[in-house]
Amino acid sequence: MTDLPTLSEIKAAKALVDTVFPGTPQYAWPLLKQRHGFEIVVKHENHTPIGAFKLRGGIVYLDRLKRERPHVKGVVSATRGNHGQSIAMAASGVGLPSVIVVPLGNAVEKNAAMRALGAELIETGRDFDEARAAAQQIARERSYEMVPSFHRDLVCGVATYALELFTARPNLARVYVGIGLGSGICGLIAARDALGIKTEIIGVVSDIADSYARSVEAKQVVPVEDAPSFADGIAVRMPDAGALAIILKGAARIVRVSEDAIAEAIRNYYLDTHNLAEGAGAAPLAAAAAESELNQGASVGVVLGGGNIDMPVFRKVLAGETPRIG
Repeated sequence: MTDLPTLSEIKAAKALVDTVFPGTPQYAWPLLKQRHGFEIVVKHENHTPIGAFKLRGGIVYLDRLKRERPHVKGVVSATRGNHGQSIAMAASGVGLPSVIVVPLGNAVEKNAAMRALGAELIETGRDFDEARAAAQQIARERSYEMVPSFHRDLVCGVATYALELFTARPNLARVYVGIGLGSGICGLIAARDALGIKTEIIGVVSDIADSYARSVEAKQVVPVEDAPSFADGIAVRMPDAGALAIILKGAARIVRVSEDAIAEAIRNYYLDTHNLAEGAGAAPLAAAAAESELNQGASVGVVLGGGNIDMPVFRKVLAGETPRIG
């Protein structure tokens, strides 16, 4: 991917997404402001039909695929959950079968959701990267389209949430967003640049799954050996080079947050807004809180990118604990 979607492309994607579900809200929650001392506008991507922002990209990707390759047999992709739900739902919407590959030990409730959306679910590999390799093999064996986790169509679709946010709140000082493979932050950058506004965009990673932070610091892809974060949506070992190039140009910085801070943000979301946030969805709030001194007197946005947290994990977090992987 060498160029960002244009404003006209993002608006066309928004019109397409609107045929599936209405835009999600952005609320400035008073209790979050009272807790942290500055206005926090939450973009509620946990309110989509799959409980995560990824659906927007899947709708746009599958629409183009079906139009341009009407005889495609099916699609296959790898995921930790939300991307897979997106592809499963969007594929069903255009009448295509989908195979979704997840790593062993993946979130039970996300797996159930993908099956319910019509996907054939295959569990293999120790993490996302190994699951992706298995998905590529299945694509070859079945002559299915391999849907990547990062692609221009995915970014264009995801940028529709940013278009909604910036249209409603054009004067945000900065927006914090979690980084998985990169479509969420790149969609924000695309929409901001297309609208010509000055909002800072800050990427957020776990301090034990910080491949993107290391890559930004080195200005080149730096993989990590392990990414044992319970925030599975941002637990990535190998950054995408295309996403990194966009982040280097368009993001102000990357903030690392601890697993404890992510767990605290999940609790605070529940206490202050009565919304469920999965780890990756809560990480931006943790980062905004970590930069509390900088944010005093400002209005900042945080992307609650997903609310698909398994009940056993949520119980542990509500009990004041931090889930540990491995």
